Amino acid sequence: MSLKIIVTDTPADWQNLQLDIDVVTPGEYFADEAFQKAKKYRVINLCKSFQYHSLGYYVSLLAEARRHKVMPEISTLLDFRFPSLVREDAEDFEELIQQGLKKEKTDKLELLICFGKTHLPEFNKIGTLMFNLFQVPILKAVFIKKDKWVLAQLKPLNLNEFPTIHSDHLKASLEEYLQGKKRLQKSYSRKKYDLAILVNPEEETPPSNQKAIRNFQKAGEKVGFNVDLITKNDFAKLIQYDALFIRETTNVNHYTFKFAKKAASEGLVVIDDPDSILKCTNKVYLSELLRAHQVPTPKYWIIKKDKLSQLKSYNLDYPIILKQPDGSFSKGVKKAKSEEEFLSVLKDFFQTSELVIAQEFIPTEFDWRIGVLNGKALFVCKYYMAANHWQIMNWKTGVMEEGDSETLAVEDAPKALVDLAIKATSLIGNGFYGVDIKQVGKKYYVIEVNDNPSLDHGVEDQVLKQQLYVTIMQELMNRLVG
Repeated sequence: MSLKIIVTDTPADWQNLQLDIDVVTPGEYFADEAFQKAKKYRVINLCKSFQYHSLGYYVSLLAEARRHKVMPEISTLLDFRFPSLVREDAEDFEELIQQGLKKEKTDKLELLICFGKTHLPEFNKIGTLMFNLFQVPILKAVFIKKDKWVLAQLKPLNLNEFPTIHSDHLKASLEEYLQGKKRLQKSYSRKKYDLAILVNPEEETPPSNQKAIRNFQKAGEKVGFNVDLITKNDFAKLIQYDALFIRETTNVNHYTFKFAKKAASEGLVVIDDPDSILKCTNKVYLSELLRAHQVPTPKYWIIKKDKLSQLKSYNLDYPIILKQPDGSFSKGVKKAKSEEEFLSVLKDFFQTSELVIAQEFIPTEFDWRIGVLNGKALFVCKYYMAANHWQIMNWKTGVMEEGDSETLAVEDAPKALVDLAIKATSLIGNGFYGVDIKQVGKKYYVIEVNDNPSLDHGVEDQVLKQQLYVTIMQELMNRLVG
């Protein structure tokens, strides 16, 4: 029996699909003991109605109670009871909608969207957008052009409402959705579990370079995963996977957090988990967490936008470091050499945040970075400062310049250094972290704990080579099967 199932009132209509999927009736799904006991099923609900108290409604309701991954979810169906809220969600993507419809010559456009694919292929970008926002097998979208294009209507369609003339499009879209990018990879035998690695091909400074991503793919396949690379446009495909590994710079106010939350809610094993993203990407929270647990850090002050009159009481020594709460990769971090510079940087940072961190400046030749996974150190690096700069990355030229690096075996690194890194990550969780530490004499100070640490081919993997990637992939598999 397949772990993917279609639940429909008319199973005979779906028997010729070229897929490893079972087709059952609502009655079979309700009564079959196998469906009641196992939690790994992925359910596509294609019933004739999703109305309250209908069979289709109860299929989704029971699927969620059984912790199956189901489409559509009850919460998604309930969203459509408030059309104005649906339209408001779509307005967040107004620029994409205007761009996607700019060549349309009429004043009204109706689109049938089946698993993200429209019946008019030239509008598939719009279809993907709507499907990512509202994961329903079949959607009907109506756009009207006034001064600009607006979404006049978006509603889920059941099979009773679906025009039979488009049945072939529906089946082809379903097959493409379930097979995803694996449809071009039929030469190898299928494995039991599916892993998605979230990447952004356009990111300027991704946490892993292309060679490292390929190494992760190889390692994932070695430990027993089918591995797909996915992007932000594949949000609706998360239901297909058992695990998600994020290799893209994370932030709470970003789609990476949405991916992590969705994956966790669907029961996927996920690194970075949403709790780690929440804790690590905000430097205010992180600083207070480390201080509360007596983890040594540089001196710091939390500057409030409405409390600038208190600055003199801090007795600050210059130069001093100023940090935006959610900066990354040395961005959002500036050094002020005087009170005048300090106030200028504050004014800039306060345009986007009510709080800014002022931190004691500790000049060093290099920063330590310890990679930790599930409470165990994997690699230890020295990141040297960029030429003629006080950070390991220099963005002043408009192009990122970075210093040299050196990777040590964990057992060759100072034990106190490694122990401090592990202590710091234990306050966050059991994910994959990079701990930045400065050394002054024999003392160590934690600068940051990063939830999405850099792991580039040729840098962090210098000691363990391919085994580093295998270790991380094996951890994902262990969590899945354990």
